[in-house]
Amino acid sequence: MTAVAFHFNVADRRDYVCRLLRKAWRAGARVVVTGDEHTLDDLNRQLWVFEPLEFLPHWRGVELAGLPARLAATPLLLLDRPSAERGHGVLVNLRQDVPLRYEDFARLIEVVSLAESDRAAARQRWRHYAGAGLGIERHEVGA
Repeated sequence: MTAVAFHFNVADRRDYVCRLLRKAWRAGARVVVTGDEHTLDDLNRQLWVFEPLEFLPHWRGVELAGLPARLAATPLLLLDRPSAERGHGVLVNLRQDVPLRYEDFARLIEVVSLAESDRAAARQRWRHYAGAGLGIERHEVGA
């Protein structure tokens, strides 16, 4: 079963996700981030400049099928349509809805900003996961 963790009260989602991905990469995790096109494009740009002395190896694409063979070992994937087929066990959701194929991942991380619309959508996702019988962890960022 997928383990779900909600990270609430994130002041700057883009910066928070960059730090989360850096921590995951340093720990050897393989992560897929999903979100809308604009959000993923913005995160892709930020990952190129986030850490001036360190590159976070990532690839931005629509789906895993578009990943060039030479980049198969890329640990961080930014995908419109997520997939865990290449051993990526963690999914970070930046969408307002429940991500497709989340149950294929060992772990799902929901990053929720301070915006009321984001919090309302997160409550709907929480109910969905709870209704599916998944255990949910709650993390208050900055608490």
